[in-house]
This record gives sequence, structure tokens and C-alpha cells, in this order.
Amino acid sequence: MTKDNHTSVSEFILLGFQGLHTFCIPLFLLLLLVYVVTITGNSLIITLVVSTARLWSPMYFFLSHLSFCDILISTNVSPDALQVILTGLCHKSALSCHTQSYLFGSSVITECCLLTVMSYDRYLAICDPLHYSSIMKNHLPQFLASLCWMVGFTLAMITQVLILKLNFCGPNIVDHFFCDLAPILELACSDTKTVEVQVSITVFLVCVSQLLFVVVTYICIFVSILQIPSISGRQKIFSTCSSHLAVVSTFYGTLITLYMAPTRGYSLNLNKALSLLNTVITPMFNPIIYSLRNKEIQNALRKPELNKKY
Repeated sequence: MTKDNHTSVSEFILLGFQGLHTFCIPLFLLLLLVYVVTITGNSLIITLVVSTARLWSPMYFFLSHLSFCDILISTNVSPDALQVILTGLCHKSALSCHTQSYLFGSSVITECCLLTVMSYDRYLAICDPLHYSSIMKNHLPQFLASLCWMVGFTLAMITQVLILKLNFCGPNIVDHFFCDLAPILELACSDTKTVEVQVSITVFLVCVSQLLFVVVTYICIFVSILQIPSISGRQKIFSTCSSHLAVVSTFYGTLITLYMAPTRGYSLNLNKALSLLNTVITPMFNPIIYSLRNKEIQNALRKPELNKKY
């Protein structure tokens, strides 16, 4: 690449998981199965929400966006992970690597926002049911979903612009299974403090603050659940909330650990393990936790309703 964009590295090499030896094929088949299940499950959710009239509600509308975001994350990362496991190396151009990093950051921020919006939706439905319909009407769900995507792609663009201003003069070996932020910063020849500070601020503003919002909303939800006289009603609502909290805890927990302090000297093995959980496993579990245990989704699977438009 030219000096105008401050880098002489035109290609990055992903090392992936070293020392697998005889476990390469089993791990490849396992991750391939996970990827297929992820795409199939999330695509099924989107199809059901779009084509089934009884699922045309804000809750399932946000769920369809979450499923699309999971597909984007998995499709952006899993092919490289599979290639590097099978062949031991993966060569990526600098443009491809930076694009992957940008799409991943955008998707992660968007998913954080969607999880928060879903928590707000459940809060309104449980804690303020009389005003739920009047608040979540017209185009508010569409506006909130669009805002999530806009925030994700805008904030990630700021980070990516700062990364492109760094000098990459070699080496070009990325000790990871995709072009993640921290291992890319490790290869920079110039000072990365500006990027690290910007990322930490973004993580705090987008992830930590939204996690606190989710915690507060669920405290209110649990208080409302305790006031429900019906035991079966409590169990039904609590089951839905606990599933959502399980995904939130896994997603936010790994995310904060990975990106709150992307400084030099972190554990690459821990980073890879957490990244694998965050980018491959969590997107597979989301449709299972949110939807396949849901009676309305199950009824839609048994009795599909094809409609011409959403």
C-alpha cells in the first residue's frame, strides 16, 4: 500500500489456533455445524417474523433484527475461522482485514443496542402494560431498530478511521482467527493510545451504560413479577426474562473483557477463547434461547401463515 495511507503492509496472515494437530478436523466439523445451525436458526426466525401475522409485534420485530445481526457477525468471522483451522493459515489483504474489523465492530455495537431496546420493550410490556400499545405504536419500533444500526456503523467508522491512520510497517502476522481489534493494534508501528482511548470511551458509553440500563430495567421487571398473583404467570414471564439475561450476561461479559482495555500484553489465548464464544457460539444460541422455546414461534412453525407483506 502507499505512504499516503501510512502503511506499507498490504497483506495480513491469520495464524488462528496453533497446536491443534489431530484436533483440526473435529474442531473444523464442529464449528462448521455451529455455523450452519446459526445461519439456519436465525434465518428461520427472520422468515417466521416476516411471514406470520401473529408475530407482527415489536418484540418479534426486534428479534428479527437481532437474528440478522447474528448472521452478519457469524458470516463475517466463521469462514476465516474455518479456513485457518483447516489450512493453518489465512491470507487476507489489508483492505479485506480492515473491512472485516469494521463490520465486526459495527455488528457488535448494533447488537448491544438491540439487546437494550429489547429490554426496554419487555420493561414497558411488563411494568407499564396499559401504556405499552400507545408507546410502541406507529413507527417507533422501526425508528429504534434503525437507530441501533446507525449508531453501530457510525461509531465503528470512527474507530476504523483512526486505525487507518496508524503505521503498519511489519510484521504482518495476526495471532488470531480473524482481524480483531486488539491483535491488529499489536502490529501497529505508531502510537495506538488515541485508538485505545476512543475504543474504551465507546465501550463505556455504548456497552457499559447500556448494560447498567438493562440491569435497572430488569430490577423493575422482577419487582413487577413478584406482584403477579398467578404462579404460572410468574413462571412464564420469569422464564422469558432469564433467557434474555443469560444471553446479555454472556454477550456483554465477553465484550467488556475483550475491548474495555485493548492494551499491549494481554493474553492472546484468552482473547481467542472469548472471541470464539462471542462470535461463533452466542449467535447460535440466540435463536434457541429467544425463540425455539417460545410457544408462539413453535405454533408458527407448526401452522405457517404466508402473507404478502410485513
